[in-house]
Amino acid sequence: MDFILGLLMAISGMLGFNSTPTETAVAPAPEEQIVQREAPTTSVDNSVPDIPDALSLIESNVADPAVAADVDLMEAEVAQMNDTSNSPRPTIVEVEGSATLAPAANVVESNTPNIQTALVAGGCFWCVEADLEKTTGVIEVVSGYAGGSTENPTYQNYGDGGHREVVEVTYDANKVSFEDILIVTLKTTDPTDDGGTFGDRGDKYSAAFYYESDSQRQLITDLINEVDTFGPYDAPLAIDVESRPIFWTAEEYHQDYYKGTITKLKYQFYRDGSGRTDFIKQYWGEDTSPNLPWRNQATMNNNTQNYFWEDYQKPDIDTLEATMDPVAFKVTQQDGTERAGTSPLDKVYEPGIYVDVLSGEPLFSSRDKFDSGTGWPSFVAPISPDALTEHEDRKLFSVRTETRSAIADNHIGHVFTDGPADRGGLRYCMNGVALRFIPKADMQAQGYGDFLNAV
Repeated sequence: MDFILGLLMAISGMLGFNSTPTETAVAPAPEEQIVQREAPTTSVDNSVPDIPDALSLIESNVADPAVAADVDLMEAEVAQMNDTSNSPRPTIVEVEGSATLAPAANVVESNTPNIQTALVAGGCFWCVEADLEKTTGVIEVVSGYAGGSTENPTYQNYGDGGHREVVEVTYDANKVSFEDILIVTLKTTDPTDDGGTFGDRGDKYSAAFYYESDSQRQLITDLINEVDTFGPYDAPLAIDVESRPIFWTAEEYHQDYYKGTITKLKYQFYRDGSGRTDFIKQYWGEDTSPNLPWRNQATMNNNTQNYFWEDYQKPDIDTLEATMDPVAFKVTQQDGTERAGTSPLDKVYEPGIYVDVLSGEPLFSSRDKFDSGTGWPSFVAPISPDALTEHEDRKLFSVRTETRSAIADNHIGHVFTDGPADRGGLRYCMNGVALRFIPKADMQAQGYGDFLNAV
């Protein structure tokens, strides 16, 4: 073991892991605040043994699969450092268990603004603009026209050209998500009226959500289905789902109409008189936030339901080691990492939930799963805010955020800030052996019926 540790220390020194980093002046981040981190170039002293050979020697003496996985990683890093081709340098992507190499990509840093835009329609753009500008994380809302066949539409002719009244929302995706924008929009209009909204009639006043990617389209579709199933409305939603068109800014006098000294009086008279204010209060009360009450686990069954996993008592470590799969024990009890691509759950996308392998407590929903390309099951969020606990992890030459199941206190994985920007920007990178998948069709029978609304 001393021989192995000595070689590892020598190699880490050659790779620069032991050296004190030199401060480098950093140019201001570009406007979109996206930072790309490239793999460092390192020259290897020819006087020392060949690094790949040394790593091979180490791996031949290592029986621990978790350590062998880290050796594979170091081989990949050395191969990349010796690559002198002109192809784009790969980004170091911090995934579960360690950093690994992936094609060059933008990494969103959580401590800088992640500026995004979205296009939505909910009837009179004065009202939609006013409601969205009150939402935390929204930077600016601009009224305009979109969806028609004519260029440079005006308030006098936009309807003739097939346009709708829309708003373009600029927001910080680190503070509010694309889905949050959609929820606030549908809660502050009549999303069930396909012929207009309130007193304004015609398709140019109807509700619409616009997408720029397949993931956004799927998110919109899932949200509409969810509100149809669990929402308060007496009729199904009639929101059009369309590809994002060219946005044409409306005349200046339409912008911030609700703020003007005189226009704010006209605006409030119009809003109340149209029935919008009363309609919103009827179905949502005073809550026009992105919160959907049925998603809050604490409100289920009037807080009287006792779930079986809440009484889970963890066996002693010897019992766990004797009864668990060796890899599952290594991961959950000793903070290990399964090899990438070895978990069947990475490619499971059918509806259902993912629970802790020991306690059965719900951790993730298929609704929040996505293909990260890392070889580990990945999600944009846990099934509820209190499903996981987070802890600082300083192993493997970096500072990461570890996630553990709240009740069983098992190591599940890590969370990173390079997830889909339009879904919040987080990537919960999980070990499949720490999870058990419950198909939607089996949830009721296995005691998870209250979580069907989360799928």
